[in-house]
Amino acid sequence: MSRIDRSAPRYGEAGVSLERGAESVRRIRARVRSTFGPRVESQIGSFGGFFAYPSEGSERLLVSSMDGVGTKIRLAVEARRFESVGYDLVAHCVNDILVHGARPLFFLDYIGAGFLDPDIVERLVAGLTEGCTEAGCALIGGEVAEMPGIYPEGELDLVGCIIGDVRRTDIVNGKACEAGDRILGLTSDGLHTNGYSLARKVILEEGGIQLQEPLPGTGKSVADSLLRRHRMYLPVLDGLLGRLPIHGMAHITGGGIPENLPRALRPGLGARVDRSAWAVPELFQAIQRLGQIDDEEMFSVFNMGIGFVLVVPPDSEEAWTGALEGRGERVIRLGHVEEGDCAVVWLDRP
Repeated sequence: MSRIDRSAPRYGEAGVSLERGAESVRRIRARVRSTFGPRVESQIGSFGGFFAYPSEGSERLLVSSMDGVGTKIRLAVEARRFESVGYDLVAHCVNDILVHGARPLFFLDYIGAGFLDPDIVERLVAGLTEGCTEAGCALIGGEVAEMPGIYPEGELDLVGCIIGDVRRTDIVNGKACEAGDRILGLTSDGLHTNGYSLARKVILEEGGIQLQEPLPGTGKSVADSLLRRHRMYLPVLDGLLGRLPIHGMAHITGGGIPENLPRALRPGLGARVDRSAWAVPELFQAIQRLGQIDDEEMFSVFNMGIGFVLVVPPDSEEAWTGALEGRGERVIRLGHVEEGDCAVVWLDRP
């Protein structure tokens, strides 16, 4: 990676403001918290929300999360590839509750459009059902809405909500994290579902490269590169959670490692991460070259090749690495936890 001097963040130029997002959350935090009763056992900012079921103090907790696929849906429409984004949505939501040790129970979806094309709806749901089948959860309902005047013709919106459960004794919430814990990374398969506004701007708009054309340096077309499916990490972790000690997990989505890894740690701890521990995939390098994007912004927008992170005790690092590699997984030793202010400190400067 190379350091590039630019006066303005490229993500902002693409129309996405991380600052506006953070300020929006800050403003609504107290109002949201005012609705919490004694059965809510999570904090705003967690990957998923915990709700004791069937009563306060129950051994079982429901874990929920809700998300979308962002502007990746625009690429799916342009490329006429709808099954992949349906799968993406499920994988994203499954990963968000997996970080807390939860297994999915059921899923609901929302498909909105100005004009409903039954073929497109069917293909989207085909992807949703594939993801749900892989995760072992039921697609029990949803909403298909045709709203001309709200969505321009040809535009789609895709959102999903997942409900899972976890035993109280198996919750992973970062409270067990300690200084010295090891941080292990699992590789991503491309952008997953984040950073697409910036990727589309620098590749399609500014770069003038068409979806069917090769993306320089990748050996693949733009469509094949950008529409790679969001990895679901449940299959590789299934059977290991609960058997090997683990203190925290993070799903690396919008905000990259700097924003998401601290969510896996308890207050008073930070992380040191070595960016030289893995080779950044060519896809991200191509986006950086085309957009003249600074390293710091790249790592704050994209997953940069690391899609999921485990925080494990030092004496379990080898056991985790061996178990995952035995399943064909490539494990990246990213760094360690230290006393600090819940921030990520880079051990290197690319």
